[in-house]
Amino acid sequence: MIIEQPAKWLRWIYPKALWRMDKHEHAVYLTFDDGPIPESTPFILKTLREYGVKATFFMVGENVLRYHNLYNQIVEEGHQVGNHTFNHLGAFRHWSLTYVMNTQKANELIHAHLFRPPHGWMRSSTYWWLSMKYQIVMWDLVTRDYSKWLTAEDVLNNVKRYARNGSIITFHDSLKSIDKLHYALPKALEWLKEQGYEFKTFE
Repeated sequence: MIIEQPAKWLRWIYPKALWRMDKHEHAVYLTFDDGPIPESTPFILKTLREYGVKATFFMVGENVLRYHNLYNQIVEEGHQVGNHTFNHLGAFRHWSLTYVMNTQKANELIHAHLFRPPHGWMRSSTYWWLSMKYQIVMWDLVTRDYSKWLTAEDVLNNVKRYARNGSIITFHDSLKSIDKLHYALPKALEWLKEQGYEFKTFE
C-alpha cells in the first residue's frame, strides 16, 4: 500500500508538493509519466479522446526531442504537460546542480510549470531549488502498471481500491505499461465515470 498510496510521513518529506487535491471534491487527476513514445502515446490519446477525458503528461525531454509530433498532438488535444527531466534522471545518482540543469534542458522543449521527479524522489536541495520554479506534483495513487509482477486486472483493481476524492492517479506512457493499459485504461475510465468522478487537470 505504501507504493500504491503513499503514507503521510512520505508526503511530509516534500510538503509543498501536490499529493492529493481537494478531498471534498469528487474529482480525480489522471497523469501519465515517461512519454511520449510511438508505442504507447497514440493509444493513450485515442482512449482519452473516446472517453472525453483530459490528463497531464509528465514527459521526458529526450522523448519530446525525438517524437516532437507526439508532444504537439498532446498539446493540441488539450492535455496538460509536465516536466520529467531530460533523461529520466534518478535524483540520488546526480548532484543537485546536474539534476536541475537537466530539468531546465527538458523545459526548453516542454515549456511546463509542473514537475514530477522520476521514481518520486529528490534530494532536499534539489526539491528546494525546483520548487521555486515549478509546482511539484507527486501522486495519491500509483497504478503500478509498470510492474512485471502485476496483471492488467491488478492495475485496474488498484484504481478501484485506492481512488478517492482528489486523487492524483499515475499511469505510465511507456513500453513497460502499454500491454496492461490496453485493458486497464479504458476499464479504469469506465469505472471512474460510473462512480461519478470528474476528470481535472492542474492549473
